[in-house]
Amino acid sequence: QLQLVESGGGLVQPGGSLRLSCAASGFTLDYYTITWFRQAPGKEREGVASITQSGASTNYLDSVLGRFTISRDNAKNTWYLQMNSLKPEDTAVYYCAADRFVGSSWYLTSEYDYWGQGTQVTVSS
Repeated sequence: QLQLVESGGGLVQPGGSLRLSCAASGFTLDYYTITWFRQAPGKEREGVASITQSGASTNYLDSVLGRFTISRDNAKNTWYLQMNSLKPEDTAVYYCAADRFVGSSWYLTSEYDYWGQGTQVTVSS
C-alpha cells in the first residue's frame, strides 16, 4: 500500500513556527522527488517547496523564500517543512506529494501521483 501521511499542522500566531512532517510507506523515499503544496480557500493548489531525489536541489515559492525550509530524512522515510515567521496568508491546507518522475515543472499538481490527505495550518491571532 502506497501512503503519505502529513502531521504537524495546527493553529499558530503570526510570527510563529511549525514543522510539518510527511511519512511515506509502501515505497522507498530515496528515489522520489518530494514536494509540499498548499491550498487556501477559493484558490488553486500551489507548490510551496520541493526537493529532488538526491537532495542536491531545492525549489521554493517566492513568497516563502527565507522562511520555509524543506528537508528529507531517507532513513526515516520522512520529509519535513520547517515554517518560520508565519504570516496569515500562509493559512491553507498543506499537502505532501511525491513522484519518481518529476520534470522541471515541480510546482504543477499534475506531476505527482502520490498525495497525502492534507493538514490544516492556520495562522491567526
